[in-house]
Amino acid sequence: MNDSELKEFKAMLLRLKTELLDLEESSKDATRPVELDQASVGRLSRMDAMQSQEMAQEASRRRQQQLARIDGALRRIESGEYGICFRCGEEIDARRLTADPTLTRCTRCAE
Repeated sequence: MNDSELKEFKAMLLRLKTELLDLEESSKDATRPVELDQASVGRLSRMDAMQSQEMAQEASRRRQQQLARIDGALRRIESGEYGICFRCGEEIDARRLTADPTLTRCTRCAE
């Protein structure tokens, strides 16, 4: 992989990281505890709010996992190991990395 491709992947990863961090910041209210005051909120409304809270927490967990994968990819770029399959040591196809720049395995090893 040449330097210009690495720069493109690094820029792509940094943009994705910024988008995820912005989304995480904007969705913090959705994960706050649900108010259990029966006088102000009915039972079904509370259940709906609790379900929405759980869905928001799961989305946040997935964003955190993706951020960890992005950080790993950025470390691999800095160390010169980006685009190399962890398993077999072959180069990962650039088209595959374009689809998901955080991948660590080539097509053959991913199967």
